[in-house]
Amino acid sequence: MMKKYGFLRTAIGVPKVKVADVGFNVQEMIEMAGEMEKHQAAVGLFPELSVTAYTCGDLFAQSALIRQAEAGIKAFAEALSDRQILAVVGAPIPVDAGLYNCAVVIQDGRILGAVPKTHLPNSHEFYERRWFAPASSLKGTRQIHYAGQDFKIGRDLLFCDAENRDIQIGIEICEDLWAPMPPSGRLSAAGATVILNPSSSNELIAKSEYREELVRQQSARCNAAYLYTSCGIGESTTDLVFGGDGYIYEKGTCLAKTKRFSDEAQVVYADVDIEGLVHDRRTQTSFSDEDSTAPELDKIVCRLADFDVLDRAVDASPFVPSDLQKRQRRCEEIFAIQSVGLMSRLRHIGGVPMVVGISGGLDSTLALLVCAEACDRLGLSRDHIHAVTMPGFGTTDRTYRNAVALIQGIGASFHEISIREAATLHLNQLNHPLDRHDVTYENAQARERTQILMDLANQVGGIVVGTGDLSELALGWATYNGDHMSMYAVNAGVPKTLVRYLVDYVADRRGSENIRAILKDVLDTPVSPELLPPDQSGKIAQKTEDLVGPYALHDFFLYHVVRNGYSPSKIYLLAQHAFKGAYTDQVIYKWLRNFYWRFFAQQFKRSCLPDGPKVGSAALSPRGDWRMPSDAKVKLWMDEIEAIQV
Repeated sequence: MMKKYGFLRTAIGVPKVKVADVGFNVQEMIEMAGEMEKHQAAVGLFPELSVTAYTCGDLFAQSALIRQAEAGIKAFAEALSDRQILAVVGAPIPVDAGLYNCAVVIQDGRILGAVPKTHLPNSHEFYERRWFAPASSLKGTRQIHYAGQDFKIGRDLLFCDAENRDIQIGIEICEDLWAPMPPSGRLSAAGATVILNPSSSNELIAKSEYREELVRQQSARCNAAYLYTSCGIGESTTDLVFGGDGYIYEKGTCLAKTKRFSDEAQVVYADVDIEGLVHDRRTQTSFSDEDSTAPELDKIVCRLADFDVLDRAVDASPFVPSDLQKRQRRCEEIFAIQSVGLMSRLRHIGGVPMVVGISGGLDSTLALLVCAEACDRLGLSRDHIHAVTMPGFGTTDRTYRNAVALIQGIGASFHEISIREAATLHLNQLNHPLDRHDVTYENAQARERTQILMDLANQVGGIVVGTGDLSELALGWATYNGDHMSMYAVNAGVPKTLVRYLVDYVADRRGSENIRAILKDVLDTPVSPELLPPDQSGKIAQKTEDLVGPYALHDFFLYHVVRNGYSPSKIYLLAQHAFKGAYTDQVIYKWLRNFYWRFFAQQFKRSCLPDGPKVGSAALSPRGDWRMPSDAKVKLWMDEIEAIQV
């Protein structure tokens, strides 16, 4: 069941409507609520004043309509007996001498409460104050008897799930969202993770875009799921047209939306991730800085429905936008952050030379491109870059040729320093057989290369620019005090799945024909540290993803561990959805275990990382985003992994 993972299935409906025909309107919503229930929706939202229709005008002053609306609410509640869906419908409710535009919350035949509209529009085409009183007129929360039941009415109500304390629902109505200080801000600060907005917003030129942007922004600002639905084209068209605009947003991302101007009733669904919202609230310290003197909201407990199978798009590449234009903009921005970070560091220390090791692989290629861009921004000749190729026991002809061609094509100062003789001497001094291809054999080469770079930097009075990426840091796929170390690590914030697209971006947008051809070949080269000898055909024998697993999976795990704080079982569930057809459950499980083990065991390498620019929402700098003890125990996480049924 999905509620234990923090998911909640929600629905918004745009019913057919007839103005002032309460019986018709209520029956339409009863049928739609039944459909929502069949789809296992826990929450179903209908438009503002949906029982009567919004455009009744002065008929709202007619006792007959007010009484019939009450009868309609009673009928709707009775129809929902034995149904677990929490449905929210709109009705005019009289209290003392005032009439209030309310959202009525109903579940299992019970009216749980009613929330009156706070801000009443009274300009241009709107004149609600002609009929309705604002919520402030109630002076707090009141107990009323209406539609045969006793319940609370007021703007300070939250509807909370009895099983998952993080699921709390707040309500604002239409114009409330357009106000300078929408009630949803206060509701969210008080704990509401889901905001419902039953609305009646008419259609004007460009209004839909502005309206949706308000919903997007408020869902992001409140770290909330935001359900918005407006009435459809059955409303009166005397002066206005209503198009049935509706959206379900989560933290600034659209999960579902209705089709505008549809002549049919519509329901759209979305499974919202409450756990992800709460994680962001806990880590965003300003979220809890709201006025502590604000009145505590009245929490009404209910039991919301669960559902069986997640129906939600899960991005298999959370670091890489699938849309080409967005991806290009992302690459342009990241490349600028990297190069400006390096440029600023160079300016601070006097425009000194840069020393960078070039292997012919993706990471070092990106680092070299960043160095070149930094030189261009500073107006320095690119010969300030001392690019070094250091052939070793595993270097292949292909990577060597690409490294040499790239250095020369970029215009950097070229250095070739073989490590074979030095590494052989060192291993012989250790009495380590050269045919024993173990970690000592590999790391001796990596540290020799780093020593060369550091000493060359001393010789030319420069700094070593690091090439390692975010994915390697997460897995600890770096030799401690070898390629793990530099004076400025330009790729430290870039995951492996994105490095490829950055190199491709530079190839297509910034490189000459000659450079472009080299970069394209680098992109086609398997990822490898090249620390073991090539195979008999001279090709790369040591492929990183054969050893540590697919970077597509590891970057997915990394994102959801660091960015969202999800548990292993939830990440496994999401990975099953994201990689269905690409990887079997057994493969996902294997590398998830591997990821957690390495992530905890290799923290000591991350605890002493060099400086490097953060480029995205997931980062591992020990000075900023990830402060984890190097001796933290992985047992809790591994126990949960062991409990997963594969």
